[in-house]
Amino acid sequence: MIKKFFILSGIFAFTAVFAQKTHTVEKGDNPYNISKRYGMTIDELYRLNPNIKEGKVSIGDVLAVNKSEKQSVKIAEGNNVAKDPHANSGELGKIVLEPKQTIYGITKQYHISEADLRKLNPNLDSNMKIGDQVTLPLASIKKYGGPQKPAAEIAETVTKTETVAIKTEAKTSSEKVAEDSYIVQPKDNYYKLSKTFNITQKELFAMNPGLEAKGLQPGDVIKIKTDHSTTFVTETSTNTDSKPVQTNISSNVSSAASTQTGTADDYVTYTVRDGDTVFSILNRFGITLDELISLNPNLANGLKSGMVLKIKKLEAGYVKKTGDALNVVLMLPFGFDSNDNKYRTLSFDFLSGAKLAIERSAQNGQKLDVKVVDAGNESSFKNSLTQINKDNTDLIIGPLFKSNVLEVLDFVKDKRIPVVAPFANSDDLLGYSNLVIIETNDNVYADRIIKEVKDVFQDQKIYIVADSEKTRANYLKSGLEKSLKNAKIAIVGSAADIQLDQNMMTGQSAPVIAILANDNSTVGDAFAAKVISLSKEVQGIKAFSMYFTPSFEKKVDELSQTNLVYLIDRKIDTDGNFEKEILAAFKNKYCKTPSKYSIIGFDVVNDMLSRENKKGEIFKQMNKVQTQLATKFEFEKTKTGAYVNKGYRVVRLVPQ
Repeated sequence: MIKKFFILSGIFAFTAVFAQKTHTVEKGDNPYNISKRYGMTIDELYRLNPNIKEGKVSIGDVLAVNKSEKQSVKIAEGNNVAKDPHANSGELGKIVLEPKQTIYGITKQYHISEADLRKLNPNLDSNMKIGDQVTLPLASIKKYGGPQKPAAEIAETVTKTETVAIKTEAKTSSEKVAEDSYIVQPKDNYYKLSKTFNITQKELFAMNPGLEAKGLQPGDVIKIKTDHSTTFVTETSTNTDSKPVQTNISSNVSSAASTQTGTADDYVTYTVRDGDTVFSILNRFGITLDELISLNPNLANGLKSGMVLKIKKLEAGYVKKTGDALNVVLMLPFGFDSNDNKYRTLSFDFLSGAKLAIERSAQNGQKLDVKVVDAGNESSFKNSLTQINKDNTDLIIGPLFKSNVLEVLDFVKDKRIPVVAPFANSDDLLGYSNLVIIETNDNVYADRIIKEVKDVFQDQKIYIVADSEKTRANYLKSGLEKSLKNAKIAIVGSAADIQLDQNMMTGQSAPVIAILANDNSTVGDAFAAKVISLSKEVQGIKAFSMYFTPSFEKKVDELSQTNLVYLIDRKIDTDGNFEKEILAAFKNKYCKTPSKYSIIGFDVVNDMLSRENKKGEIFKQMNKVQTQLATKFEFEKTKTGAYVNKGYRVVRLVPQ
């Protein structure tokens, strides 16, 4: 075995162990950093504290913990490290990082140079996370910390630096206590250990009974294989947006920032956004910390915006069984068999757009075998299922109605054939992993409006114009009350009920915020007229709408004085080259401009066919964000399985 001599100077470490069975929540605490502090998993913390609701804790809460708090402060390390500038003071402490604290801010507040701060915290970097602990001189914390109390006081007696010659054997990246044993390090996870020691997780669990249930705890000694060859694996994940069309509607239109969730290889993936935390990701996808880290060992270096995380292994998906041609079924309610023509015009319009998309795909070399099935009506629908060959169908687009979609999903459940629902969208559809839902849920729009209002809110009174059911209005009101402090919110049934507020100090009229949560065009027209009228009486009116209404385009100049922001699901950029080409092709083929449902037919079919490959593995391409003729497709895989489109446009009317 190769032997080396290293000179280590200035190495001092002190570990303080505070045995305790409870923890009192302080400012900056959250379940993740509490569990991390006590060497527990989040699941263990939840089991001991079932009263924690939705992962939220409050200052002063007393939580049960089953581990002793272990805190280790590394003062200096390396061959040529300067002495700790605060060695003579003897005592060190820790603070818990709070929101908006930065390295620069800490140096200014605690009167310490950045160089000295980094010597006390060798791993400190610009990607600090809320809840992390930072070591500082205890005297500085007490003198300059204000309300930010020390997280722990560490009695540290620093002795004179000595130079020690240490004889050591070449080892793997982490210290081993015996030939077949290993000491668990703070940043270890199952994936890292399996790669380091060339061992599978099943073998690891077999050699260490109870480890799977207990989890990896820093300081524990576990059994590993005697083969100590070390393998270091660097994973690079790529999340490339394939955009056949880059749509820019106008200078005052922006695409919505939404969750980037998709598939890479055989995994569901997620792109980390600003504001994400490890806990929020665990909560979003319903997974444990161990599961997340085992798939993403690079998390040991911290969570960073833009990272692409593997979330969980995909269930076995549909794989094409025969032939080179992609076999597609279109199910539309023509009603010929049932003598029901209620949806016949809609179906023909949808089909006209779909045919154009199919012809374009064929011209580009895609081999297709398309079958159009008359879905009839709800009473005769089951008869149409007999026209589908489950053994030779790769994709089903349609039917249009939820009850029929559920019947199709049940019909193909043993084959897992991908099913695309162009219009149906409800919670009871979300549990099907082979389902693609095209229509964006109203709550997605409402969440964006809440964010937009929060960005401009300055204690104005808020009016929400609701429909008769008030479901969307109540959702908005609840979300705004959680996001805004002391907001005055009124749900009204008519735009006429929106009134200017009164300034209590001056008695003058004050501007308000008006939100349209009704998709009726007549109500939308009345809303537009009302906010325009109010904007002429007082400046500063802020108007928002979850939906588009024709008045918004007819009265752009007037509505711009209300700073109107509205959301729209479909919009054609008539200046775009791709859009011009498709509109011209449609007019040449059908001698007319496309209707709403012709556009939907083209967009849905063109988008789905572009995601297919020769093996029919459509779900491996669902992470691509694509804009077709009018529709933006940005799919997110839900916790329960289905892929849901969350693409939409944000239109802002800015005063000139």
